[in-house]
Amino acid sequence: MTTTHFKNADWIVAWDESAQSHTYIRNGDLVFTDNEITFVGKGYDGAADTVIDGSDLCLIPGFVDIHAHPASEVFYRGIREDHSVPEHHMTGLYERSCVFNIEKESLKYGAEVSYADLMMSGVTTLVDIVFPYPGWTDVMKRSGMRMYAAPGFNTATWYRDNAHQLKYRENIAQGEKDFAAAMELIDELRADNTGRLNGIVSPVQIDNNTDEILVESHKAAKERGVPWTTHASQSVVEFNIMVERHGKTPIQYLADLGLLGRGTILGHAMVIDDNDWVRWHSETDLQLLGESHTAVAHCPTPFMRYGTTMQHFGRYKDAGVVMGIGTDTIPHNYIEDLRYAAVLARVASHNGHAASTADVFHAGTVGGAEALMRDDLGRLAVGAKADIVVLDGTHPVMMPLRDLLASLIHSAAERAVKDVYIDGIQTVKDHQCLTLDRERGLAKVAEAQPRMEASVPNRDYLNRSSLEIFPLSLPIAGD
Repeated sequence: MTTTHFKNADWIVAWDESAQSHTYIRNGDLVFTDNEITFVGKGYDGAADTVIDGSDLCLIPGFVDIHAHPASEVFYRGIREDHSVPEHHMTGLYERSCVFNIEKESLKYGAEVSYADLMMSGVTTLVDIVFPYPGWTDVMKRSGMRMYAAPGFNTATWYRDNAHQLKYRENIAQGEKDFAAAMELIDELRADNTGRLNGIVSPVQIDNNTDEILVESHKAAKERGVPWTTHASQSVVEFNIMVERHGKTPIQYLADLGLLGRGTILGHAMVIDDNDWVRWHSETDLQLLGESHTAVAHCPTPFMRYGTTMQHFGRYKDAGVVMGIGTDTIPHNYIEDLRYAAVLARVASHNGHAASTADVFHAGTVGGAEALMRDDLGRLAVGAKADIVVLDGTHPVMMPLRDLLASLIHSAAERAVKDVYIDGIQTVKDHQCLTLDRERGLAKVAEAQPRMEASVPNRDYLNRSSLEIFPLSLPIAGD
């Protein structure tokens, strides 16, 4: 057994069990033995193998990212930031998904880059939603992250043959085969002896799956005691298609199938019945989510680029929804997403108190842990896992350091992240990832991106080039 003692840390964001909230401790001590926190407070006088001077250091719990696509999204850097499709109510998801095909052999390099970026922004637990690819398990293990792998499956896929419609190709047999393979992988990961690998059952999109496989997969998750997640109410397009199919909203559809409740995490759940983009006749979706204590993975970044946002974080929280935060896309900077969640809630509600800094920090830590049905993550408390983020309190954009979380979330973001420990093992030291080769991964992604773009005309219904669909921000002189 190895004991590490952070002595006299300037700031500690500790968990107050009686208040069920985080609290500040000034000039305190934190101790962990192997992978478990054994002391948080002041005046530790026990033995330790390693003592770390906590002067100028700030300790916070590791973040719990409950929705991300790390392997693929980095390939869209420089492509998706300005991409919106007016005929699809501004979302670019469907056009992008239909025209791009990333080489499966290159996806592991995308994961290598994004896992490193996530850890360097303080993420210690990650829900990684992806269709399985070669090398995925290896890069998960090497990263040292606490992983909830979500191997995806669908019984249908999207396609487009005109500008305004989204169409579906059904292949139920393939979906069932992929579901079986996903469960095998989840069972394999849960048997891993490190204890850091786990699974989450993930029919990827609500509109791309049959009632039967949604219900069957939810049952499989319940039997294993693992969470279940899907994308739902993520766009006006999807909302309208589900209403056309079933005569009810996506949330009402899930409720009627018995799929809401603790252990269910819905990706986005933004376009609900009373959202300004749809204004459906009912106003029950938020109540259904809140009364069932369903979790919602709020990912502000992709949607604000389309010109929309959740309406709004504070309202969902007050309704009883278990709110967590996901990164979803590039730049995979978790702290920036916390900032956007707070600010966009205030904009959407015309209320500067709609979502406080403490509210979004709670969602990014304890909220995410609750969504994953874990009471030992997202907090610095005795008995919790030693998932610890060490901040540099002297970084210029943290100073003057009057309020730790305000400085971190609204000013410094990942620039203040100095060290990261996951399960008691250091994965980031002095702002650098120790476990993954980020530079090699970036080089491989940069090589693969042009090949991905070259295939776009063969996949686009108008045979347009990638540059025609996704033009550069400025023209290149002389071209």
